[in-house]
Amino acid sequence: MSRTLALITGASSGIGAAYARLLAADHDFVLVARRVDRLSELADELRAAGATVEVLPADLGTRDGLAAVTGRLAADDVRLLISNAGAGGYAPLAEVEPDEIDRLITLNAGAPIQLVRAALPGMLAAGEGGIVTIASLLAFSAGLADPRVPARTLYAAAKAATVAFTRTLALELTDTGIRTQVVCPGVVATEFNGGYGRDRPFAMTAEDVARAGLAGLRMGETICVPGLEDQAAALDALLAAETALLAGGNRSVPATRYSRSQAH
Repeated sequence: MSRTLALITGASSGIGAAYARLLAADHDFVLVARRVDRLSELADELRAAGATVEVLPADLGTRDGLAAVTGRLAADDVRLLISNAGAGGYAPLAEVEPDEIDRLITLNAGAPIQLVRAALPGMLAAGEGGIVTIASLLAFSAGLADPRVPARTLYAAAKAATVAFTRTLALELTDTGIRTQVVCPGVVATEFNGGYGRDRPFAMTAEDVARAGLAGLRMGETICVPGLEDQAAALDALLAAETALLAGGNRSVPATRYSRSQAH
């Protein structure tokens, strides 16, 4: 049986490692992360399961790291791209160091787009492929005023951009044989954000997130919210709200509330 080559970022632990373990029966890998020792341990485990594994240490928050991974994708042999690398950076914007803004936006939003762009020519030429990007339920939290939710201006903006990118890309790739998906889990029991989810009873395991994502990809889901039972109804409501905003707001004159305010 032929094996598919998958490139996974953020593969050294958590959701990325869980995807690799679930795919090991019929995939070979390019594993990307910053921690060489953890990558090497996972690579040995996957090789023992019969996979061929390349280890590519890279920090996708840097230009050099991004160039290394896009350069590898330019070989046009990767048929499954899983972008899982990310960082929380949870803080009010005024407390984020200016130098950190570019790194966080690059890692959480820009890098996944650059990786997709690098992988697409090979997938389009082959007429097949899969693109999976791990985002977060916080992508939908911009208007939520809840003290239990962390300060997240940069993170929510980046993940919302990822959701919009994936949904639009899916339409662009209709009838190409390439499936694309964004996975939006809630709290997950991993090392992410200092291991915040590890002691939370409502946290999902990384394996369950990856298992749901792969099942959703097979089902053709562009958005996968692993814990959401009636996902179809929620996404239909989201699309209806977006359609109403576009249709209602695309007019040649301002809404009447603005003309009333000028009268006073």
